[in-house]
Amino acid sequence: MTLRDAQTGSDHGSLARKANELRKAVLEMCYAAGGHISTCYSYVEILVALYWGGVLRHDPTNPQWERRDRLLLSKGHGETLLFAALADLGYFPKEWTETSYRKGLCRLGGHVDHKVPGVETTAGALGHGLGIACGMAWAAKEAGADHNHFVIMGDAECSEGSVWEAALFAARHGLDNLIAIVDRNYIGSLDFTENYIALEPFADKWKAFGWDVVEVADGHDFGQLLEALPRERPRRADRPLLVIAHTTKGKGVTLFENDPIWHVRGVTDDLIDEARAQLNRAEP
Repeated sequence: MTLRDAQTGSDHGSLARKANELRKAVLEMCYAAGGHISTCYSYVEILVALYWGGVLRHDPTNPQWERRDRLLLSKGHGETLLFAALADLGYFPKEWTETSYRKGLCRLGGHVDHKVPGVETTAGALGHGLGIACGMAWAAKEAGADHNHFVIMGDAECSEGSVWEAALFAARHGLDNLIAIVDRNYIGSLDFTENYIALEPFADKWKAFGWDVVEVADGHDFGQLLEALPRERPRRADRPLLVIAHTTKGKGVTLFENDPIWHVRGVTDDLIDEARAQLNRAEP
């Protein structure tokens, strides 16, 4: 699918089917080669809304198209889902997800890499994506370009000081072409965020830093997500936008849901059949 300009978006049923397809693809990739499966599952609907819901302007046949919207995955350890999505869109052959994900020629590694078609920037250490997006958004404004810059962040990485430095910069320069989306699943690595960093009152902190803030009560609901995500260029605002999407880590397979251990635990032979069965039963 080629989107030279963001369209109205697909119906919610087709978006739900795509989300289920991607969860299945991620399951098989993680089963074969590892990966942070619960991290991926929490932001499936966010990514589907962006790519298939008519929000992003992009072109898989021309990944470097100058007028494309930029999407940065700051939580780079959620690479399995982004790779599955980009393969499905046609940015590179789907066979790479089977033969070259964390093995073989390793075209697709354990974190997102800018050398992969459709990936804007390499991400590994958390807390860098927003700062990079700020620089890109500022340069675009200076050049009079009309594309938007989206960055998907994990909530736990918002414990990084670099995130708040970037937030101050974005507000100071009125980067209304910058949209940060926080996957607020309340888990960071092996614990719940409020146990070790206490992000709340999260929205109020971003507002105090000079951002427009929209909260999505259910970050797995396409209606709510598509209402929150902007399509206009420019946004006709004088400040950046933060979308806080409240999600469930591991959403889609009950075994993975809301359990910190699945940040690192691998999908093993004794679990794969039940996971596959749940996703098959959930087919819209």
